[in-house]
Amino acid sequence: MNRYKTELMVGVFVLMTIAALLLLALKVANQTVVTDGDTYTLYAKFENIGGLKVRSPVKVGGVTIGRVNAIKLDKDDYSPVVELTIQSEYNEFPETSSASILTSGLLGEQYIGFEPGFTIDGVENLAEGDYIEDTSSALVLEELIGQFLFSRNSEE
Repeated sequence: MNRYKTELMVGVFVLMTIAALLLLALKVANQTVVTDGDTYTLYAKFENIGGLKVRSPVKVGGVTIGRVNAIKLDKDDYSPVVELTIQSEYNEFPETSSASILTSGLLGEQYIGFEPGFTIDGVENLAEGDYIEDTSSALVLEELIGQFLFSRNSEE
């Protein structure tokens, strides 16, 4: 009986270790198991999204307010359209707000940096399904290096 109890305790410990590692992996990969409640959807069109991925965070001043829900190609002008899912508690951003694709960390994780715009009379708030008009595309390191090398060659 004592051997059965020991084997059961070892089995429970192994299962708890696997569960802890799984949660740690999800946290490191910036994934979540549960949703954060009510959300609304905004869209942003960029010229180049670089390495942006679905589930990348949408941040204002470093605070995550949403996630990238989908990335599609516009059939008219073949530019990427990013679908952003924003938590409903952050629903008072004016239409003059802007979105940029930024990079954080040494590994180059890309995210949407959302910058609230100014509010004046006649400026509405962004609502479900609206497009963010002011966007800045991702900086692609290869393009910057190419520009640097070609500009350096033309000076010689």
